[in-house]
Amino acid sequence: MTRQLDYPTIREIFRRFDAANPEPKGELEHTNAFTLVVAVALSAQATDKGVNKATRGLFGVAETPQAMLDLGEEGVTEHIKTIGLYRQKARNVIKLSRILVEDYGGEVPNSRAALQSLPGVGRKTANVVLNMWWQHPAQAVDTHIFRVGNRTGIAPGKDVDAVERRIEDHVPADYQHHAHHWLILHGRYICVARKPKCGACLIRDLCLYPDKTEPA
Repeated sequence: MTRQLDYPTIREIFRRFDAANPEPKGELEHTNAFTLVVAVALSAQATDKGVNKATRGLFGVAETPQAMLDLGEEGVTEHIKTIGLYRQKARNVIKLSRILVEDYGGEVPNSRAALQSLPGVGRKTANVVLNMWWQHPAQAVDTHIFRVGNRTGIAPGKDVDAVERRIEDHVPADYQHHAHHWLILHGRYICVARKPKCGACLIRDLCLYPDKTEPA
């Protein structure tokens, strides 16, 4: 496993991320906490672009738990059938909408445990919602962050939970809020799975990845 970078190096990495993109944003379209929960849950094994294409119509007719229940499972299915695992996801959207209406007065709870109790909502989804909607410095580790964390030495770990803990433990507090967005975007567009674009990487000189590609 890649060794852990030291504190000054990690701080410089995030200083550069911050200078290049001071207000990074998630790419899933949403209008409120509920549509964010649904969008993130739908994004499992799907691209943000594909989810956004499906949810524009869905959220146009159902942007509250009650409206989603009124639409019904078949109505949800019709809107999201271009997304992988759409039938199971439609069932989960209806189930979580019913729970929100019956147990939470139609509001999305803002504790990780409560969020994770909703069908189709795991720790990663809960962390995205906590971070993006309530500005909590939660770290949602996806495949991009897992790859970047391990390649660079920012947050090496054998699984996503270990990488999440490393980010929380080693990334300076003043960069925690945006850390997962910077890392996701870096992994999505620069530190890609195959042939990382090291020539365009603003942290190339600080990264511990031994197989850097040559500058473009």
